[in-house]
Amino acid sequence: MCMTRRTSLSIVFAVFASLVTAQSKWNQRYQQYIDQYKDIAIEQMMRWKIPASITLAQGVLESGAGSSELTRKGNNHFGIKCHGWQGRAVYHDDDARQECFRAYNSAFESYEDHSRFLASGQRYRSLFKLKTTDYRGWANGLKAAGYATNPRYAQQLIDIIQLYKLYEYDKAKSYDKFVVEHSRAESSYAQPLHPIKIYNKNYYIIARQGDTFRKIGEEINISYRKIARYNERDKNSPITPGEIIWLKKKQKKAPKEYKGRLHFVRSGESMYSIAQKYGIRLKSLYKINHLKPDYVLCIGDELKLR
Repeated sequence: MCMTRRTSLSIVFAVFASLVTAQSKWNQRYQQYIDQYKDIAIEQMMRWKIPASITLAQGVLESGAGSSELTRKGNNHFGIKCHGWQGRAVYHDDDARQECFRAYNSAFESYEDHSRFLASGQRYRSLFKLKTTDYRGWANGLKAAGYATNPRYAQQLIDIIQLYKLYEYDKAKSYDKFVVEHSRAESSYAQPLHPIKIYNKNYYIIARQGDTFRKIGEEINISYRKIARYNERDKNSPITPGEIIWLKKKQKKAPKEYKGRLHFVRSGESMYSIAQKYGIRLKSLYKINHLKPDYVLCIGDELKLR
């Protein structure tokens, strides 16, 4: 028998109001972008002495947190134009129509070229005399050197850094080599690697046509048996394109932003697909909702996520 939980109207309005307030100050898509690329930014900081906070803030701003046409078509996260570039290019309307922009094989290549672009440019040389913790000096210096024409460019970078506390990454002493090495390797493979994404303190990829746990394990360099186990599956079970495949053991709860929020079951969803979506262990999702493993979901059921 299906069971539908109902919340009071006042609670629904309270949650909606809190979401509207939060979204006016904080953007989840920006945070996801930061989580995905922070380790590359830290690695670049350690090699090139550019604050990770500046790199991330520029990436967020210039790429629209990865959603811009330049980023989607050419992996260009920083809006760098060709300027004598000999590699692949994409064309995009900017200050003039159909201007030439650099294109890369991976996000890592874009981040690397951004660092090299700043370090090799005469106009940015003075910035490298600043400490990597001086994000204000870097932001104002980039604007003064003509990196962008927007008069508010420096303040925009500073606002992003402060809102998302990116300055904390400028103090980092290490980075996740798993993420960086995979991103670096993506450039050298004839077949593009699966981009590694980050959510709920975990890593995941989106499955493609022909994927198996064995193939994913060989690419990621993790035992395919472990990957299947992390996803609560048999190692030989088929994988459907578009599935989320987690690369580490899933969490017991959804991220903190889901505190007090519910998931409303939609057509075609199962407890397993919902657990995969939020990166929660299936057993934990049943436990959170006080449900038995034989419970049959109905459209409209309300599930707690933490």
